[in-house]
Amino acid sequence: MAKSSDNPADPFKKALAEATKVMADDGDLQVTYTVDPAGTSGDTMRLPQVTRRMSREEVLLARGTADALAMRHKFHDAKTHTRYAPSGDMARAIYEAMETARCEAMGAREMPGTASNIDHKIAEDAMKRGFAGITQQTDAPLPDAAGYFVRQAATGRDLPAGASNVLDLWRDFIEGQAGDTFEDLQDKLSDQSTFAKFARQVIDDLGYGDQLGEDPDDNMDDDSEDEAEQDEEDQQQEEGQEESDESEDESGATPEQDQEQQQDESEAQVSMDDLADEEMGDEAEMPEADAPHEPPPPPPASEADPNYKVYRADNDEEIKAEELAEPAELERLRAYLDQQLEPLKGAVGRLANKLQRRLQAQQNRSWEFDKEEGVLDAGRLARVVANPTTPLSFKVEKDMEFRDTVVTLLLDNSGSMRGRPISIAAICADVLARTLERCDVKVEILGFTTRAWKGGQAREAWLADGRPQSPGRLNDLRHIIYKSADAPMRRTRSNLGLMMKEGLLKENIDGEALEWAHRRLIGRQEARKILMVISDGAPVDDSTLSVNPANYLEKHLRDVIAMVERRKTVELLAIGIGHDVTRYYDRAVTITDVEQLAGAMTEQLAALFDADPRARARVMGIRKAS
Repeated sequence: MAKSSDNPADPFKKALAEATKVMADDGDLQVTYTVDPAGTSGDTMRLPQVTRRMSREEVLLARGTADALAMRHKFHDAKTHTRYAPSGDMARAIYEAMETARCEAMGAREMPGTASNIDHKIAEDAMKRGFAGITQQTDAPLPDAAGYFVRQAATGRDLPAGASNVLDLWRDFIEGQAGDTFEDLQDKLSDQSTFAKFARQVIDDLGYGDQLGEDPDDNMDDDSEDEAEQDEEDQQQEEGQEESDESEDESGATPEQDQEQQQDESEAQVSMDDLADEEMGDEAEMPEADAPHEPPPPPPASEADPNYKVYRADNDEEIKAEELAEPAELERLRAYLDQQLEPLKGAVGRLANKLQRRLQAQQNRSWEFDKEEGVLDAGRLARVVANPTTPLSFKVEKDMEFRDTVVTLLLDNSGSMRGRPISIAAICADVLARTLERCDVKVEILGFTTRAWKGGQAREAWLADGRPQSPGRLNDLRHIIYKSADAPMRRTRSNLGLMMKEGLLKENIDGEALEWAHRRLIGRQEARKILMVISDGAPVDDSTLSVNPANYLEKHLRDVIAMVERRKTVELLAIGIGHDVTRYYDRAVTITDVEQLAGAMTEQLAALFDADPRARARVMGIRKAS
């Protein structure tokens, strides 16, 4: 008899998984529960984790997310969606939001029970993103408002408070620009192609028609003609090939004989050329001089894994924070960040002072004893008085080596960090940088995200090339330098406010970001290099994972970590926010509440400078060798 599970949540999770498969009309769908962002990759669906407590909020969020993803799985066709997808970022975001709303509305039409569940998911998302507190239209995302408008118009249901607030800020604009277009919305929901054309018209009405790109329906006739011409060419080539084969058969020559003949002719030609060069003397040039040099093969996309592929890196971006916003906007965002974390400053400040005291205590000069010269050792004074010729009675002062140190803080700037996690990470990075600077430890602050949701121009190029198999990474990276190691904190303080900018936080490709930060560190002159990663989950990029193995990005992250730890040039540690990162990093700690981040960062860094290796092991969680 099978042993029953000790987790009271397991029966609910099993029942929800089975119901989700039925709603999605896919019996092969794999349903998992994780702290990573919810979503679907191939035949695997990720739902929010449900703990043993089974709180009402957890259950409602899991059910709502499951229903929303199941409806998209059932009513959404990726090929049709891609065919009509706009090329511009804002237009694409509106298009995506409207398609999500269509799938959810179709679910509410066929399975009314899903509507209230999805409401809870929308409410939770709006709360995390702070939609209820937005008062200005410029702070409210238009794509979300367009999606909410479609959902409300299609279902007639009232929206949760936060979502309703965002829609109200844009309602007059949407109705004024696209009200007539929305009149026959109900007739377009069931046909995705018709709805996609409708969505493109709405995007044009809202003033983003220049981002739509070419209308795919205009090229249908041209495509048909091109296909007919191609078929005719293929037929002609086949006929020509058959005639060529017949000629070869009649001549009786074998491929081996042809090859030998060509080789003899080539050797004879080279001999004649060499003879001509000898007759011409110095005026002649050797054949090798005219031969073009073959370009060296391109370097691999990753030092850690030569098999890791990047489809196109042309639009990847390494950029300073001050280039992504005007100085006035950075100051405003920094003021907003300070206001958000006013209650936390006292606790963070006390921890920073604690760290500084520990570091400065170790900065006190140490002494080397039993020297032939130097400062007289007071402990040996009696012996010196008794016998002034006693050797080894002096001491020499020396500095601690840890002063020649650089620390890099690599912050996850993914969308799942939005809200309080990214605010606390930013303020902790600020306080730690100022604290370590006072102890003569240089600090670099970096962030990583992508330039677009669900693929950028790299994905567009992949689609244009006919969707080749296993393309590798399919998004454009954005690596942000908030503070370089040599820049003083007082000049870069406002840069950290950029993390509060709406639309900055997107998806996270951790492996390449870690490799980038590592390259920057090993180029430094300091004797000791420390890299601290702060993240809230595994690498997630929907565009990449949808066309590659499900563990593609996770495997690359593990390979990069293994490379960094194997080389031992950089000391690597990590802090996971609500996510167990100990399965990736040897030196890691996981916190369940973002407010614990300040203490975790302080203790981790302080432990690195601890003179007692046993104390370091206790804090860092270093595993004892077997």
